[in-house]
Amino acid sequence: MTQPPAASQAPDSDPSLTALPDQPKLQQGLICDAQTIFDRTAIEAQIAVLAQDVDNSTLRGECVTLLQAANKAGRAAIAEHFAKAPFAARALTQSYSYLTDGLVMTAFHIATTYLHPVATPTSGERIALIAVGGYGRGEMAPFSDVDLMFLTPYKITAWAESVIESMLYILWDLRLKVGHSSRTIKDCIRLGAEDFTIRTAMLEQRFLIGDHALALELEERLRSDLFSRDAQEFVEAKLAERDARHLKQGERYMVEPNVKEGKGGLRDLQSLYWIAKYLYQVQDVAELVPLGLFTPEEFDTFAKAANYLWAVRSHLHLVTGRPTEQLNFDLQVEVASRMGYKDRAGRRGVELFMQDYFRYATTVGDLTRILLTKLEASQQKGAPLLERIFRRRPKVKPGYKVIHNRLDVADPDDFLQDKLNLLRIFEEALRTGMLIHPDAMRLVTANLDLIDDEMRANKEARRIFLDLLLKHGNPERALRRMNELGVLSAFIPEFGPIVAMMQFNMYHSYTVDEHTIQVISNLTAIEKGELEDELPLSSEVIRKGLNRKVLLVAMLLHDIGKGREQDHSILGAQIARRVAPRLGLNKADSETVEWLVRNHLLMSDMAQKRDIADPRTVRGFAKAVQSVKRLDLLLVLTVCDIRGVGPDTWNNWKAALLRALYNQTREALDNGMEALNREHRGAAAKKALRAALPDWPKADLKRETSRHYDPYWQGLHVTAHVDFAEMLRDLEALNDPGEVVIRLYPDDDRDATRACFVMADHPGIFARVSGALALVGANVVDARSYTTKDGYVTDAFWIQDAEGHPFEASRLPRLTQMILKTLKGEVITREALVSRDKIKKREKAFKVPTHITFDNEGSEIYTIIEVDTRDRTGLLYDLARTLADANVYIANAVIATYGEQVVDTFYVKDMFGLKYHTLSKQNALERKLREAISEGAKRARS
Repeated sequence: MTQPPAASQAPDSDPSLTALPDQPKLQQGLICDAQTIFDRTAIEAQIAVLAQDVDNSTLRGECVTLLQAANKAGRAAIAEHFAKAPFAARALTQSYSYLTDGLVMTAFHIATTYLHPVATPTSGERIALIAVGGYGRGEMAPFSDVDLMFLTPYKITAWAESVIESMLYILWDLRLKVGHSSRTIKDCIRLGAEDFTIRTAMLEQRFLIGDHALALELEERLRSDLFSRDAQEFVEAKLAERDARHLKQGERYMVEPNVKEGKGGLRDLQSLYWIAKYLYQVQDVAELVPLGLFTPEEFDTFAKAANYLWAVRSHLHLVTGRPTEQLNFDLQVEVASRMGYKDRAGRRGVELFMQDYFRYATTVGDLTRILLTKLEASQQKGAPLLERIFRRRPKVKPGYKVIHNRLDVADPDDFLQDKLNLLRIFEEALRTGMLIHPDAMRLVTANLDLIDDEMRANKEARRIFLDLLLKHGNPERALRRMNELGVLSAFIPEFGPIVAMMQFNMYHSYTVDEHTIQVISNLTAIEKGELEDELPLSSEVIRKGLNRKVLLVAMLLHDIGKGREQDHSILGAQIARRVAPRLGLNKADSETVEWLVRNHLLMSDMAQKRDIADPRTVRGFAKAVQSVKRLDLLLVLTVCDIRGVGPDTWNNWKAALLRALYNQTREALDNGMEALNREHRGAAAKKALRAALPDWPKADLKRETSRHYDPYWQGLHVTAHVDFAEMLRDLEALNDPGEVVIRLYPDDDRDATRACFVMADHPGIFARVSGALALVGANVVDARSYTTKDGYVTDAFWIQDAEGHPFEASRLPRLTQMILKTLKGEVITREALVSRDKIKKREKAFKVPTHITFDNEGSEIYTIIEVDTRDRTGLLYDLARTLADANVYIANAVIATYGEQVVDTFYVKDMFGLKYHTLSKQNALERKLREAISEGAKRARS
């Protein structure tokens, strides 16, 4: 099991996870002096004095005021000491429990002693106040709920109702979030038998105040009548809850994790504790060590993981002032700062913090596997307790044995005689389809030092590792387990720095190592035919055959250079140059891997940031690729890479762009660069238009095909050519130079809505349309602007809604009217955008530097201006307006969005139809664009 690094974490003074403490134990582990947190003796003395001078109605209000001040002071003291010791989570959770105990017991004292005293109580007039849930465990974050149970011997009496009501009103006035129930012992047994959630809450019950004998009776009855039965059902229920939580929160380690409910979070640790307590009646996780369920080292890991997660959760609560469990991007920065993480070596402190977080979350998963498998062995001699699918025992190779359908080592000493067994066990697990037994995992992890340079250079070790990637049909499972156990980074040390590495942006959903495994998983899915309908081109390329060894090694290494100051593609290529031969690849294959790693972003950048209708774009890409073999490899790597970024990153738009770029490049590589000739392709487009408009008179068709310049015919699909032909005819029929014709059309092939505009040409049209679209909440993903020879402009924009989907057809008429009003000047775009052009709070923590480049080589007739900066609603409008004010003609714009980052690429000419060659003109334009970005950023943050 991989041990998380402790370099960035302060030492934990008390490593044990919390027990079920009584009041004296709570006082022993507090973050500061108990009386500073809550001095119950002093407060009850003050209440006694108050009670002599005021009536009951006034007394309650005076007591609330007194407790409010005590609560405020206690919380301030805890927070102050926690700020000085930001990893003292156990002391903090017990301190909040101690403070809550004081408030709750004092409220009970007020209700029973002053507000509703009983001189001679009957046998039915007894109450035991019980803390349950996390509060019962003595483990509270700053804003945790206060879960209470009022235990009575029989049906609740009028006196008990009065006490409970008065006490709850006091606690509510203190702004405590109280969850409460009133039950008899019989109720507890009945409800616990029916509901596992209630049973779990009572598993952690802790007596606070009241009738102690009643509380002891409850404890005994729970043990004898409830907790002694249905062990298997209880365990299954807890595991089902865990699976449901993971399904809801994300089955992988997500970059904005839920610290409490997410995978590897506190609830997973608590589930382990509940299961162990239910089965073994332990009061502390430390008691699992002598039972043989945890080794001392595993218990230490458990304690450190719990302490770290509780520290993060508590800082989250204190930062937001409420019970926040989601570690959103903006909060990650604040929590990292509070915990003492600093920027270093090209990485932000928040990224170092999140890398530690994910390492601890991973250890929680390891501990879960270990404990549950041990429970299987200890609870059942036959079929395993937790196994859901029974199957025949597979035959394993000599040196292994099978325990409850898990692969284990027959003799650890013999196993370690040959260090290659540290790799062979993963091969055997893939071959048999079995999971590896935790005892075998422990053995591997404890002997990672055997994986040395000698073993890495061993020919058989290379063979085993490559076979894990190539031969067993499921490399994802082997790689993920090897990564979790530290074997992957031991065998390829260069992989170590990216383990659990988070990229602090909104684009990537996974850590770098998990993303890498997802990329390989996508390839497996394509090879198995699972994505044939979604990825027909990649599926066809793979069916025809490519070098799988080169592709898989490139996938494994493509992001290995991340987290350093140098460009990760360049550094990754340098690393690949060393690693690929070490894995046994020949010189030619190693060079191809190096090329793929260096250029793994090239195809996606060309497709998403450049106009692929421009012949020079495709020519340049074809020259870089050089061969169809490389093109095939790069296509599959690019598709799997994009899909591996996150569950919603891939869409039809990106698929269409990559497919078009691939097909054009393949044609150029097969038939020569002249196949990309503008005139040839323009003639084909005109022919397609004539075929699409068979009813048009020949004279009208001739006029339509001759009024447009060459780029128009190359840059649009025939459906857009048809739209514009009909719209130009409609506009001329109106005979009004101020009119605008608009068509909004669902373009399902590109997951977008195509918005076409036709109007008389005049400066700034592109900016006006961009502003109108921004005002209706449209996200522009691509744009084309063409002028006709007879003075019209034809603009095509592809837009999506805020969720990245095409607009619903029912919304299109209203959108059209709103856009028309803006274009006709009824709405002033700049003024209207002020209130809408805002950056969301959770996105403000991102630092996105602005880069502006000018390229005069990428297009034959245009200068390409690429603006890489932070995305926001009115950005495209601001940039387009700035260019229009500088008399820059925008032919088209290509927009690529990566979370909070956007790359807006403009194909432009000056007013004379020339490129921007001179450096002085480029600098002047760049300065104006930066000013527009800066002014918009200030507006968005205000």
